[in-house]
Amino acid sequence: MTSTLKSLRALSDQTRLRIVALLEKDELSVNELQEITRLGQSRISTHLGLLADCELVKSRREGKRTFYRLNPQADSVASEFIQLAIRGAKELTEHGGDQINLKRILARRREQAQVFFNQVAGRFDRVYGPGRSWEAFGHLLLRILPPLVVADLGAGEGLLSELLARRCKRVIAVDNSEKIVAFGATKAKKNGLKNLEFRLGDLQNPPVEAGSVDLVILSQALHHAEDPAAALASAARLLKPHGQLLLLDLLAHKFDKARELYGDRWLGFAESDLHRWLEAAGFKKIEISVVAREEQPPHFQTILASGEKG
Repeated sequence: MTSTLKSLRALSDQTRLRIVALLEKDELSVNELQEITRLGQSRISTHLGLLADCELVKSRREGKRTFYRLNPQADSVASEFIQLAIRGAKELTEHGGDQINLKRILARRREQAQVFFNQVAGRFDRVYGPGRSWEAFGHLLLRILPPLVVADLGAGEGLLSELLARRCKRVIAVDNSEKIVAFGATKAKKNGLKNLEFRLGDLQNPPVEAGSVDLVILSQALHHAEDPAAALASAARLLKPHGQLLLLDLLAHKFDKARELYGDRWLGFAESDLHRWLEAAGFKKIEISVVAREEQPPHFQTILASGEKG
């Protein structure tokens, strides 16, 4: 088969068009391509092999990882095919999400703290140590908190709010259930947490004064929102300049029974959607990453998103 026919065959697949377009800006590893596209590692490796076979991409080793890039020595014919592939990828529905995820991955590369945390977290449970637990670490980290004013939106019964109130200046816990708000307020009073206040309200219009809090938290709450983008815009309004938002939620999944079992409106979220909504709400320094994976089916994955009010 001639090189022209091999290139045409290689670029006849939409996934390979996506990969070529992603490699236009920078070299990427298989794991990074997997995180961006949400495709399986073996599938991506197969596609890369076909692109490499017709010399559209090149690879290099760095330790245990292999990085791929567009072939810098491509001849005029191959270069023309590459440009056509990039143009074709822009017409795919996945292109917008791919570019947002690519931006996030490249930004994370520059922030090596996340890589370090993943290495530490990966070692945490390998060796048993008496008294060595995430619970203990959590209490230790709470002691580091400065005296912030916090809004915990979709707080439920207020477990996180109670923990924060033991260190923060003030915590406002918002939930849309009258019974839960009453329960939380009673428990806070019983525990002597005078700086913890429960308020009845929803995520789209939380009853908190604009520009009054240092930190907004949405912990496993956004997937219950009627309009997630509007909820994030409302969260931004509550923050002081340079205030922060922290969001824990589920990565997009296909466990449809979650609607019935847990009352979820949304089956998690794609990182690209969260990034787009946070940018639209005016957040800067946005970071989004998967921070936990459940071992049991349906293997829910938890994502942590953060941003600073511009």
